[in-house]
Amino acid sequence: MDIQNIKTIGELKRSGWKSRSVKEELRQNLIFKLKNKKNVFEGIYGYEDTVIPELERALLSKHNINLLGLRGQAKTRLARLMVNLLDEWMPIIEGSDLNDDPLHPITEYGKLQIAELGELTPVSWIHSKDRYTEKLATPDVTVADLIGDVDPIKAASLKLSYSDERVIHYGLIPRSHRCIFVINELPDLQARIQVSLFNILQEGDIQIRGFKLRLPLDIQFVFTANPEDYTNRGSIVTPLKDRIDSQIITHYPGSIEIGKKITRQEAVVKEGQNQIEVPELARDLIEQIAVEARNSEFVDAKSGVSARLTISAFENLLSAAERRSLINGEDSAGIRLTDIYGIIPAITGKVELVYEGEQEGAGIVARNLIGKAIRTLFVGYFPDPEKAKKQKEGSVYSPISDFFSNGNQIQLLVNDLQKTYQEKIDAIPGMDDLIFDSKLSIAPNERLFWKEFILFGLAEYSIISKKILENETRFSDLLSSMIDLDDMDFEDEN
Repeated sequence: MDIQNIKTIGELKRSGWKSRSVKEELRQNLIFKLKNKKNVFEGIYGYEDTVIPELERALLSKHNINLLGLRGQAKTRLARLMVNLLDEWMPIIEGSDLNDDPLHPITEYGKLQIAELGELTPVSWIHSKDRYTEKLATPDVTVADLIGDVDPIKAASLKLSYSDERVIHYGLIPRSHRCIFVINELPDLQARIQVSLFNILQEGDIQIRGFKLRLPLDIQFVFTANPEDYTNRGSIVTPLKDRIDSQIITHYPGSIEIGKKITRQEAVVKEGQNQIEVPELARDLIEQIAVEARNSEFVDAKSGVSARLTISAFENLLSAAERRSLINGEDSAGIRLTDIYGIIPAITGKVELVYEGEQEGAGIVARNLIGKAIRTLFVGYFPDPEKAKKQKEGSVYSPISDFFSNGNQIQLLVNDLQKTYQEKIDAIPGMDDLIFDSKLSIAPNERLFWKEFILFGLAEYSIISKKILENETRFSDLLSSMIDLDDMDFEDEN
């Protein structure tokens, strides 16, 4: 029998359905999934051995939970995925504002319905997706919003006394009875509002405007908070912290590989961008920029660097290549390393700068982060340029540096045709040999990007010079660029 065909309490009882608390429901469904080796938190990467086991232990313990971590650490996403642990359908007394359990009603309405209709009391069904309520804590949130208040209009229209329970307009929390209720950024909630949660968390009941009212609410609470909030904007009052059973600390991806998985999953590839060739090194570079930002002296570490930075940056990178192909009328497009400067808006909008960073300027900080990322990755594939500088005889980089020392320059334009761009790069000697000697296995369609990477890497280590205009990147000899007065209008990246 399809459970949704059950229309009355009598039919529900005869079906063998038994009521259970939402926390017991989550616990039992989690036990089933764990026994059957099913992934409860699909699409969450990097938490397999840290956050997820702690979260599962908290659910098995029937705990209310606080997810504590910097922005962009999937706290809200974890909470939303908990819906997958609920039963698909839940019965309520039809017309009940508070999702009354047909076998254990808590409202006056539900009790009256059963008293009048008995087993003929109508039953309706709620899907698991509708059993999740989320509220962003802001300073203007009131007790009435969360808990409820007396509604004089309801009292007047129904001709009820203010002592009648039916004049109450319930807030979000009572309406989440038998559901998951999430408060995001809990410290932003005013202290007096946090106090109103004490009874709900400990005793499970609520008080409204002096009513002698006991509603044994059945709710799975999940809170999220940023550690910065404890000192900068607000705090979680101590008695409330004490009533939250488990506090789970989240974190950023522990490796570039995990970061790439998250970015691949979350970045939106628009129609027409599917054919853009993206070298794996370009993906590594995007993730490394986020790593550098989290460790930068110019970026506020307490604020954090969200995973949204890499997602937005990757989307901008694709769009930079797409724009060029549209302008040039080319059917295919590939990512170039010069496209990386197109992601600067994604960086500047995602990092909070400290005072020193503000003095430098957001754009300069973003360029520095890109440079540091290239520098960090470069020595993972090629010999350390710093050691090469100290060699008395020619180093592996000599053919490249000698090319520029002889007065040659390479000007890479943002909108160069692919053929023109490749001819400019291929004119530089020594790079194919360097790739071969480094024993790198590179796909033919990624070879051009790697050659660019060599140029940018050597510039970051001051073996050659790199200068940038709005639509051009120019490589030349380091010494000559320092004394060339004609280049004074350029920005020297070294």
